[in-house]
Amino acid sequence: MSDDGDGYCAIGDTTRPPEADGPPYAECVLCREPTEYPESYKGITLCPVCEWQEAQRAACSG
Repeated sequence: MSDDGDGYCAIGDTTRPPEADGPPYAECVLCREPTEYPESYKGITLCPVCEWQEAQRAACSG
């Protein structure tokens, strides 16, 4: 089996929103804590803690 980088565990688009230079920050959609993304960003934003937890849930178990 070859490993060409396109593994079967890919979870789709992994692009991240742009980071904000300063306040105001967007709220996390799960816990409502401030994120590192600008308030003007349209879309799903997660704080670092929730982002890490979501990555753990989506990780392949091998």
